[in-house]
Amino acid sequence: MRRATFLFRGKPEVAERWRNLFQTHAPEVDFRAWPDTGDVKDIRYIGLWDWEPSFERHFPNLEVVFSLGAGIDQFWKADLPEHLPIVRVIDDDLTQQMVEYVTFAVMAHHRELITYQTSREAQAWQPRPVRTAGERPVGVMGLGVLGSAAVERLKQLGFQCRGWSRTSRDIPEVACYSGAVGLPPFLNGCEILVCLLPLTPETEGIINARLLRQLPPGAALVNVGRGGHLVERDLLDALDSGHLSGAILDVFESEPLPPGHPLWTHPKVLMTPHVASTTRPEGVVRGVLENLRRLERGEHPLGLVDRKRGY
Repeated sequence: MRRATFLFRGKPEVAERWRNLFQTHAPEVDFRAWPDTGDVKDIRYIGLWDWEPSFERHFPNLEVVFSLGAGIDQFWKADLPEHLPIVRVIDDDLTQQMVEYVTFAVMAHHRELITYQTSREAQAWQPRPVRTAGERPVGVMGLGVLGSAAVERLKQLGFQCRGWSRTSRDIPEVACYSGAVGLPPFLNGCEILVCLLPLTPETEGIINARLLRQLPPGAALVNVGRGGHLVERDLLDALDSGHLSGAILDVFESEPLPPGHPLWTHPKVLMTPHVASTTRPEGVVRGVLENLRRLERGEHPLGLVDRKRGY
């Protein structure tokens, strides 16, 4: 049997952590780090964040591409050969981080943190009526691994949970909607909307003026999907008109967010710099090694991307 040869393409300091983890947990795998590829004909697996067209001719025996980020939208815009499977990260650590962030963001909206921040800046002592989680409907767009985990945690906190996805899903105690027909009734009942969709040609720009108008007055937004989901000008208009009460954003159309962008200073916006869920070698390598073993046994890997759907 041919030896499994895996090429990591990323920052040198991260590559060394990967190398150490491979040596500890899978010494049988021939680990190489870009640009020290060795004989390129040996390389059957590659882990990277983005694809370059020249890789197809550089690595003639490449069998599988591992995406090292939680999303794979960077690949559907690249000229990735159709015959090459893409495997996305399956990592409990990433899921836990995202669940923590979504919980924080939903609770911040639920307990009106943005309103209190504005009051604080005005030195105004203005208590607001308190509502229980059971009185607050929260909707999650995207019911994949991350979205489903987030819904389960929000359910545990007592929120009225609803979910929307491209195809039909069934989650106990969650009102599930799907497809174009299901989107308006889903939105109409969301006081807090969380976007955890994959970014595909169909979902790019989905959070636009038309969608935001379908949310009830005073609703709030959490975007932890991708910046490409959100039309930022439409969000600003919805905030300025008062239709939305606030937004918590972790991802943006341009990253880093350009100096002078109105989101930096908008009083109804809380921002973080794309940190809701960040890959750590210890977690990602576990998932990669599990999939390498599956592939070497002739089994399907976990997280295999459907190229037609884009996720």
